[in-house]
Amino acid sequence: MLSHLPILQVVVPMLMAPLVLLIQPARLAWALTLATSAMAFAIAINLVQLTTSDGPMLYPIGGWEAPYGIELQVDGLSALFLLIVSGASTFVLLAGYQSLISEIKESKLNWFFGAWLLALAGLLGIAVSGDAFNIFVFMEIASLASYVLIAGGPNRQALPAVFKYLIMGTIGATFYLIGIGLIYIMTGTLNMSDIATKLPSVVDQTPILVAAGFISIGLALKAAIFPMHAWLPNTYCFAPNMVTAFLAACSTKIAIYVLLRVDFTLFQSNLIGHLIQFKIFLIPLACMAILAGAYMAMRDTLAKKIFAWSSVGQVGYIILGAALVSHSGLTAAFLHSFNHALAKGTIFIGIGLLALQAKSGELSSFAGLGRRHPLAAIAITIAGLSLVGIPGTAGFLSKWLLIQAVFEQPNGVIALLAIVLVSSLMSVVYLARFLETLFFPPAPAGSEPTLPLGATTILVLLALSSIYFGLAPALPMELATQAADTLLGYGK
Repeated sequence: MLSHLPILQVVVPMLMAPLVLLIQPARLAWALTLATSAMAFAIAINLVQLTTSDGPMLYPIGGWEAPYGIELQVDGLSALFLLIVSGASTFVLLAGYQSLISEIKESKLNWFFGAWLLALAGLLGIAVSGDAFNIFVFMEIASLASYVLIAGGPNRQALPAVFKYLIMGTIGATFYLIGIGLIYIMTGTLNMSDIATKLPSVVDQTPILVAAGFISIGLALKAAIFPMHAWLPNTYCFAPNMVTAFLAACSTKIAIYVLLRVDFTLFQSNLIGHLIQFKIFLIPLACMAILAGAYMAMRDTLAKKIFAWSSVGQVGYIILGAALVSHSGLTAAFLHSFNHALAKGTIFIGIGLLALQAKSGELSSFAGLGRRHPLAAIAITIAGLSLVGIPGTAGFLSKWLLIQAVFEQPNGVIALLAIVLVSSLMSVVYLARFLETLFFPPAPAGSEPTLPLGATTILVLLALSSIYFGLAPALPMELATQAADTLLGYGK
């Protein structure tokens, strides 16, 4: 059974999606969706253990070996992102029942949870696929389901936001597909490992260079890398609260995973001068993302949009670490992916719970809610401190590793270090403004309805996890190191 875990990782949520459509009442549909997501999370944990102890797992679909058949592949890199995606889905569903039923019409809940499972299956499929075209297929499954999730809430502003997301996402996916098509024309294969083997013989051909450009730009759009981030702030802001928590934790990171997987597997060692180009283009974009995201977060007045802009900056940190093209930089990037997913998921779950009693999405509507619900507000505070990088939190370790990786660079150390430190101070400003609104005004007048106890408990546990992984970072550090080893080809 263990040998079938790679295919079960995708098949379980995909097969359960249509079944959820038939389940009534809504609570039962939610329970089935949660159980399916928890099963995917358990499979991901097992795959992490197996790849750590036994190395990469290959699974040929239907027994047809690559490159003639479609192959699934789970290694240290993909296992990390399987854990992030399945964990985010499970904990958001676990904490978000009350929020979901308050935002989604009862008649649409079954369709909503079916789309949730399809999005989950698509994101997991991207991480396990060893076939370049199947990555596109799973990317489209995840994207189409995500459009349904974002537009499924009561906020009509989500419709123009999701339309922009649809246009940008379609362009990104099309660019990726064009690039893969050009590579197929030149190599005659779609299997990633087989492409890497055959690429050196045609690497000097113009279609390969064009393919590299199309794939890089397309995946940068999907990952919301500055300045191709325009779809992200409004999408996160106006989506249903728990959809925002789920997508903010994992969607851009999966796109970054594909970008790095394709680039390092196919182009870094084959295209002459590509490594330098990779640095020259991505380091400035990462720095601009870090500063622009923090600046816009300082200016915005919508609670969720503040942290949506923050995500633009946090993606910048991940890209900066990867663009250094060093083992320490990649380790910092992958560790920050894990830490950011944990922190940002916690923050958006907390905002979603407090939004049950806020009159609107404006920051002013959250005034005093921290006094009324101190546990939820303290959990948001801890997660926010992790985003800033305060010592003792998980976010501090990944930023510290990033700073160490910057010091290893021969040029631009002072400038990069200044950007990281200044942006951290800017993060303090927008976090302090949000927390000031929660704690300093008096609690709203009237009755004091309590937040769901189970959801609050999950929220507090997630916040404490940011402290735990900051003080005992062995697990995420091992996963990030293993992912960096995989990408750089160490231990092969």
